[in-house]
Amino acid sequence: MDKPKYSVIVPVYNRVAEFKDLTDSLLAQTVNNFELVLVEDGSTDTCGHIAEDACGKGLAISYFWKENEGRSIARNYGMERAGGEYFVFFDSDCVIPPAYFETLDKELAANPLDCFGGPDAAHESFTDTQKAINYSMTSFLTTGGIRGGKISMEKFTPRTFNMGFSREVYEQVGGFREMFSEDIDMSTRIRQAGFSIGLVRPAFVWHKRRVDFRKFFRQVYVFGMSRITLKLLYPGSLKAVHLLPAAFVLGCMALIVLGICVSPWFLLPIGVYFAAIAVGACIENHSVKIGLLAVPAAAIQLGGYGLGFIKAYTLKILLRRGRNIEEELTIRKGK
Repeated sequence: MDKPKYSVIVPVYNRVAEFKDLTDSLLAQTVNNFELVLVEDGSTDTCGHIAEDACGKGLAISYFWKENEGRSIARNYGMERAGGEYFVFFDSDCVIPPAYFETLDKELAANPLDCFGGPDAAHESFTDTQKAINYSMTSFLTTGGIRGGKISMEKFTPRTFNMGFSREVYEQVGGFREMFSEDIDMSTRIRQAGFSIGLVRPAFVWHKRRVDFRKFFRQVYVFGMSRITLKLLYPGSLKAVHLLPAAFVLGCMALIVLGICVSPWFLLPIGVYFAAIAVGACIENHSVKIGLLAVPAAAIQLGGYGLGFIKAYTLKILLRRGRNIEEELTIRKGK
């Protein structure tokens, strides 16, 4: 294969089954102008045999194993060894539609971008819980459209489940920092450096996300806490849409207290909101069950994010406890 146009860089940590689905979807692409750079980040359950099998079937793949240091360092490790004009990042739990790179070629030819990202969706083979979680993470009712929706309350920010940028961007801006919400940090630095960033809506991926509500809560709780880290790094980055989950938590608490102590009618706004989510998810997925599952998924997403945000805001901003941001990032880099 000649020098690839795209280097697909995927960090993996004990994700054998998911990685197999990812490689199968890459083997099915309608164009093959890409290479896969797999960085095994200290896994004990390794993907080497899957990489070898995919290579035998024609996938251009470079496989690396390194000591566990975190996904950002693994991505940087991959970029240092990649040969493409663009670096593309997928999570290991993504499945890529067959025409992804064909679509990306056409879209970038029509509208060149230094940095790009696409939305995610739920494949028909996903479980009902995964589809409900996907709805809660992509619906305007729950996220304000910040993950690539048609209507958005914030500038589009590419996320590493479906993100790419040129080699020039990497050479000028550098790699990812080992921190939570590292993709938002990276996108912010790219924008501040003057590079163009845009949403390539047709280049979507199927994203499995978390498979149960417990893991999902932990994920969004960390997202909420990391938003405060981003605020400390970039003081002007905190927007109204980022405050909504915290307002949701505090508002629900107040309404529940009023509903118990004053009148049950105070619970009506909560019921109407979750009813709208259930109906929206039911219509989008053509399933009453998924519509019902979207209610706890949305409650977990908003509640988990809001609680993480409130905790980090209280500790780091109001009480000024914990390390400063420079110390925190240095420790996470292992220095």
